[in-house]
Amino acid sequence: MKPEKVPFYAGMEAGGTKFVCMVASGPEDVRAQTSFSTTKPEETLGRALAFFMAHEPFGAMGIGTFGPCNLNPDSPAYGRLSTSIKPGWKEANMLEPFRQVFDVPMGIDTDVNVAALGEYTWRAGQGTEVLLYLTVGTGIGGGGIINGRMMHGLFHPEMGHIRVPRFEGDRFPGICPYHGDCLQGLASGPAMEARWGKKAADLPIDHPSWRMEAYYLASAVNNYICTLSPNRIILGGGVMNQKHLFPLIREEAKRLLNGYIQLPLIMKKIEEYIVPPGLGDRAGVLGAIALARQKAEGR
Repeated sequence: MKPEKVPFYAGMEAGGTKFVCMVASGPEDVRAQTSFSTTKPEETLGRALAFFMAHEPFGAMGIGTFGPCNLNPDSPAYGRLSTSIKPGWKEANMLEPFRQVFDVPMGIDTDVNVAALGEYTWRAGQGTEVLLYLTVGTGIGGGGIINGRMMHGLFHPEMGHIRVPRFEGDRFPGICPYHGDCLQGLASGPAMEARWGKKAADLPIDHPSWRMEAYYLASAVNNYICTLSPNRIILGGGVMNQKHLFPLIREEAKRLLNGYIQLPLIMKKIEEYIVPPGLGDRAGVLGAIALARQKAEGR
């Protein structure tokens, strides 16, 4: 198969609610894109496979997946989910079905790590030494870039499962099946719906839920500021589509820091520090394209 003059790559954002698939060279040059609901593994991965087969050729493939997922290339379980809050997806292999069909370089990482990579490559994270990306939606996940490389270590970051101080008077038990009232259990989209009886998008701007949500997210952001020292924090995901939440989080983050970190970016320009994704809802799938490009270049 002859390479194209303009390199195209395959990218897949595998989310707990929906999958987004794309063939592109970058944000301004998209050959094809589709999305569909996340159902059973065989059905969902089969739909993704059919899409990519219909839109060959491409030079490499990148996958950003919900997790937890084994990201060790030397492990026999590489690309396989372990525990999962998504029913039916435990032990699903997110990589192997594509390796069996496409003879191209492939890479897989968490959906939030690749979203951070997309923003670092093309938009709000450009030029940063340490970039943090937090997504608040079906779950809460965090990832990031340190000196141009996605965050890894013993395993990938699980920033949604940290503990945060309780909002005064809050007795909600939380919905995380593993930890109950961790950040994800208290502040994810499903947690908001379970707590208030309505989806986040249906709650009015003046509803008390938003002050509580801002408190929990700002508490988490402060933990990440003090431990990772990011140059910029990007907040994405479905809950963050409620744009009135950003000023509340910034205000609460400054209140909780209480003047401890005396940097102009935080003290005077926090609206440039805690920001929405420049790629919008495409950050994840375009991050997968960026990962594919890295793999094609041997990185």
